[in-house]
Amino acid sequence: MSNRSIIIMVLVLIGATAYLLLKSDGAIDMSGEKHGAEAAHMEEAKKDAPAAPAAAPAADAKK
Repeated sequence: MSNRSIIIMVLVLIGATAYLLLKSDGAIDMSGEKHGAEAAHMEEAKKDAPAAPAAAPAADAKK
């Protein structure tokens, strides 16, 4: 493959990605970790999640 075809392929992929992100109406949030009232939806998700199984005995207990 020539350098020209690689550059064209990269530009096509960037264009397709930008098109899909803009047309999908997705709520993309790139601002990082949320705290406080903005993260309230996480508490609801924790309530709906099944309980974790009991922890296995520690490997150090066999010594």
